[in-house]
Amino acid sequence: MTESSPRDRIDGMIDVIARAHDLADLESKALVYRLRRVAHHMEIELKRELAGHGIELWELELLACLYRTLPHHRVSAKDLMEQMQLTTGAVTNRVSRLEAKGWVSREIAPDDRRSILVTLTEPGRARAAQVFATKTEAERRLLSAFPDEQQRQLNAALRTLLISLEGRHS
Repeated sequence: MTESSPRDRIDGMIDVIARAHDLADLESKALVYRLRRVAHHMEIELKRELAGHGIELWELELLACLYRTLPHHRVSAKDLMEQMQLTTGAVTNRVSRLEAKGWVSREIAPDDRRSILVTLTEPGRARAAQVFATKTEAERRLLSAFPDEQQRQLNAALRTLLISLEGRHS
């Protein structure tokens, strides 16, 4: 960073902790702090946008997860847990809440009676479709500081990081 580069809150934090850490660690620390703050800002803004439509972010994310599962919009509770990075209890709680709204249904898997299948209902599909555009517009606005090429580069860098953390996915 040059002297004329704009500074953010993280730069001030790094200035303070620089005395206690190796210079090599500071870039990693700054990046982790920035990623966490960016994620926080994005989540807060998306929740605010969706609240105006009477839907919570976690509700839309679960509906979207099922919406993408073609052709039947159905997935096991275990797969939901893995895809959404939730505990078994959290999946059960969320599915129950969406089931009460009529947006999903659940049934015992015919080939494995220990497994629960969660299916997106027609009202759930309609509700998700109503608010997808709102979320997409908010995401576009949140990332508008980056031109398209920078977004592609950032996506590539973060994909590399996620693969190193989670492994490849087919």
